Amino acid sequence: MIGERFSEYRVMWILVFFDLPTETKKDKKAYALFRKQLQQDGFTMFQFSIYIRHCSSSENAAVHIKRVKSFLPKYGEVGILCVTDKQFGSMELFYGEKPQELPTAGQQLELF
Repeated sequence: MIGERFSEYRVMWILVFFDLPTETKKDKKAYALFRKQLQQDGFTMFQFSIYIRHCSSSENAAVHIKRVKSFLPKYGEVGILCVTDKQFGSMELFYGEKPQELPTAGQQLELF
């Protein structure tokens, strides 16, 4: 049945969140490589250190989770969370206002 195939409880989202060191050139290279590998596997940036990927089933999600585990960087922390489409859809996002620069005061001319 096609409705069950695309059920919001069957469709999955993988979230990969990470905190990797970037102090040395070697660290920065490992960080860039990890991000590149995530993107090559179909992940997109959700926030700076959070990447997400849509999967049609939990079996498909397991394949991608295994792939991410295969290229984990040596240092740093990486978390992988898998949620249903229903759970992902109930996420609440809040966007604050961007700070506005105050206009610079014009020069005051004085007349004597």
